[in-house]
Amino acid sequence: MTRRQSLQCAHEPFGDAYYFGPERLSSRYEGDEQKRIDTGFHNTTYQTVLENLEREGVEGKRLFIKDMAQYFFSPDEKPASIAPSLSRLKRGVGTTEAFTNGSSNGTTATPYPYHTDSEPNNPTVIPRAILENFHFTFLIRHPRSSIPSYYRCTVPPLDEVTGFYHYVPSEAGYDEVRRLYDYLCSINQIGPRVAGREIESTETNGNATTNGGSSQIEICVIDADDLLDNPSGIVESYCRSVGIDYHPDMLKWDSKEADDYAKEVFAKWKGFHEDVLDSTELKERPHLMSMAKKKKIKSDHEQDSEWREKFGEKGAKVIRDSVNANITDYEYLKQFAVSV
Repeated sequence: MTRRQSLQCAHEPFGDAYYFGPERLSSRYEGDEQKRIDTGFHNTTYQTVLENLEREGVEGKRLFIKDMAQYFFSPDEKPASIAPSLSRLKRGVGTTEAFTNGSSNGTTATPYPYHTDSEPNNPTVIPRAILENFHFTFLIRHPRSSIPSYYRCTVPPLDEVTGFYHYVPSEAGYDEVRRLYDYLCSINQIGPRVAGREIESTETNGNATTNGGSSQIEICVIDADDLLDNPSGIVESYCRSVGIDYHPDMLKWDSKEADDYAKEVFAKWKGFHEDVLDSTELKERPHLMSMAKKKKIKSDHEQDSEWREKFGEKGAKVIRDSVNANITDYEYLKQFAVSV
């Protein structure tokens, strides 16, 4: 977002279709049709999102999208079939015929499962031909940090700001990130080269290719703790992997223009990004704090006690169960994380 002269940023655009539209996959607002209408996204399909992204990219800038892998996946690990608005795909983005959802009128009926075909081995509702247009990278965070942070947004008093009035374990998203990662590797869209690591190979570096289904796009996984411990090093490695020129000023946004732009981008997800909006730069954690964190991670008992104090007995149990359910997927992805 600090490189607006060369990058056009889109913040979680696929969430509009996932939560609110006629192809919605989330049940969070299933019983609140008026809420879906009030958002203005109740008619937004996955094709609508792609068309909007295509329009945003016409200014000659590279499009940078921050989104959640779960928005591409059917609920409760049900078999995936292609989103109806994309089911008549010819090739590429913006080439489908008119959308008709056979199982929903767009507002009142649960739209999933779709009455559409699936693609072999594709675990998502997005056709492979569309996925191949994107250069995927992955941001992960240990569940012991991310789950309590997200849970906090779904209980009082913050739930009145976010509009998320209950915690949904599946929204943690680790399983979906891992399955998307594995699928992209299986079709040679990413890998086998891993960003930041030298291998005995003559493969082309990831920054030498454009978006597309090529094994020349290297695997790029960023761990949030590594990013906080070494912002400049990790961001520079990330930029090198995806083909963006790095400059230290990218880590600072201390201006009214940057502040206003961030507020506009984050407006539809109120309450989730206040810490970022109150910040002015991405700076390294104090060295002693970083070292202490690495040397002494709190025990499960200490974590549970802290969560009980903040969220009560029931909340602590929900968090613990969710953390434990996602650690394996996190650790699997962590082995591919960029290190400098």
